[in-house]
Amino acid sequence: MSPASATHHRDLRTGQSIWSARRRPSIEEKPLTRDVACDIVVVGAGISGALIAEQLSDAGFDVVIVDRRGPVEGSTAASTAMLQYEIDTPLHQMAERIGRDKAERIWRRSRQSVDALRERTERLGLDVDGATRGSIYLDGNLLDAAGLAREAEARRRAGFEIELLKPAQVEDRYGIKGRHAIIGYGNYSADPRRLAAGYLNVAISRGARLYSPVDICDIMATHAGVTLVSARGPTIRARHVVMATGYEMMKGIPRKGNKIISSWSIATRPQPRAIWPTAAMIWEAADPYLYIRTTPAGEIICGGEDEEIADAGERDAKLAAKTEILSRKLAALLPHIDATPSKAWAGSFGDSPVGTPTIGRIPRMPNCYAAMGYGGNGITFSMMAAQILRGLICGYGDADADLVSFHRTF
Repeated sequence: MSPASATHHRDLRTGQSIWSARRRPSIEEKPLTRDVACDIVVVGAGISGALIAEQLSDAGFDVVIVDRRGPVEGSTAASTAMLQYEIDTPLHQMAERIGRDKAERIWRRSRQSVDALRERTERLGLDVDGATRGSIYLDGNLLDAAGLAREAEARRRAGFEIELLKPAQVEDRYGIKGRHAIIGYGNYSADPRRLAAGYLNVAISRGARLYSPVDICDIMATHAGVTLVSARGPTIRARHVVMATGYEMMKGIPRKGNKIISSWSIATRPQPRAIWPTAAMIWEAADPYLYIRTTPAGEIICGGEDEEIADAGERDAKLAAKTEILSRKLAALLPHIDATPSKAWAGSFGDSPVGTPTIGRIPRMPNCYAAMGYGGNGITFSMMAAQILRGLICGYGDADADLVSFHRTF
């Protein structure tokens, strides 16, 4: 492990996201000036670390959170925060790759995670610009009309409430011409910075401590506990450590096929009168794909055009061109709205072979856990990680832990 840092450093985003233009709620943080001890240290203070720290503090653990930048300063601010249960890999295709039982279990757990995130956020009284939305999944170059019909059948068989619409119905309901669609229900959207800040503040109100900037340069894991050494000298002793470092992977963790890719996004001015009926999220069965959501104020967020680019300079050099492409595609799909971008940004994100996360105990590192929310459902997977890790650390387990563990075979 490098003496400089235990994680790979990345420039995770550029441009100004719609969230970064807004005031972030204050979060109590302090420098790490002396050695500290705790039950669990969570490395990473983005949305994953926030949800995990809140769950573990709720379970009664003494939690310390550290981040090398500061809270909510990494990829969280670049997320479009479309909190869907629908996974990027269609259910019927996932079933062909890993088996119907596992595929249906993963999809159902993803749905449960969205529901849990919405319900917990509302129960905690957090003001996050949250909204429950349906989804419009359009045919594209990955799934034609027949493929969309197979996907609809697979989802119905798994117990999901959906509709399969023909182009005339899609145009009549939503004003989108010439496309077949699967309509889903019960997804969620939010301001990701306010969401993460809200959960961090709940954990802190229970006694959790947040230290930043703290760069962990070494981790010594034994069956008796874990010691983390910071770059500036102070150490943290804990019974357990959870690595929630997002797309800056910890060195030495098995990758399980995960990789870093780049994505681009734009946001329009508020135009609430132009929003389509139900303000449902829109996404395509296409490569490169397009995804669209609204905010409660009527801004339209559009993202996609993903490429397998890990280099930040190469990613950023394409921002202007990708902004133009996204605006053009948005205008073509929804000609009644103003697709002129008021904000544009780029971010590094994680991808995985079948669109699923990696969550659980890190092999050959006693008392160490990781939450790697790779795939297109990052925040949904963050909530899944918070629930699963709580079960593993508390000792009562989790019925779906095998689906996302480092030991799975897919």
